[in-house]
Amino acid sequence: MAYALLISTEDVKKFTIANGNLDADDFIEYIKVSQDITIQNYLGSKLYEKLQTLILSGDINAVEYSDYKSLLSLYIKPMLIHWAMVYYLPFAAYTLSNKGLFKHTSENAQNVDKVEVDFLVEKERDIAESYTQRFIDYMCFNQTTFPEYYLNSNEDVNPDTNNFYGGWQI
Repeated sequence: MAYALLISTEDVKKFTIANGNLDADDFIEYIKVSQDITIQNYLGSKLYEKLQTLILSGDINAVEYSDYKSLLSLYIKPMLIHWAMVYYLPFAAYTLSNKGLFKHTSENAQNVDKVEVDFLVEKERDIAESYTQRFIDYMCFNQTTFPEYYLNSNEDVNPDTNNFYGGWQI
C-alpha cells in the first residue's frame, strides 16, 4: 500500500530548530511515526485515510477538496511538524549501523546532556499540543465539513478530542 507523508523534511527544517543540513534519511522515519501514532489518533482513521488518498491521487489540489487542503496546511501540518520533533530529538545524537550504535560528536561543538534534550522535547511538545488543540477546536466547529471525522467504526481509530488544558473542574 502506498503511503503519503503529510509534511516534508523541508517543512521541518523551515519551521523548527533543525539545521538545513539535516539529512532527510535521519529524520523521515519520525515523520511517519508521528503520523501513525499521534496524528492518526487526533484525525481518526477515516479522515486520515481520506487525506492519504487525496494526496496520493493528487486530488488534494482540486477545487472541490479545498477544505481538506486548508485543513492540512493550516492545522495538520503545524502540529505534525512539532510532533515529529518530539519523537526525533531523543534520537538525534545517535546512529545505528552494522558496526554498532554511535553517538555523534563534533570538534567545534558540545553535545547537550539528557536534561537539555528533555527540555527541548518538552518545549516541542508544548508547541505541538497548542497546534493540536487548535485543530481539535476547529474540528468541533467544522465537523460537518469533514464527515469522515465521525465515521469511524469497529477497529478504526476514533479521534481523540481531549483538551490539553483541562485543569481542575468541580
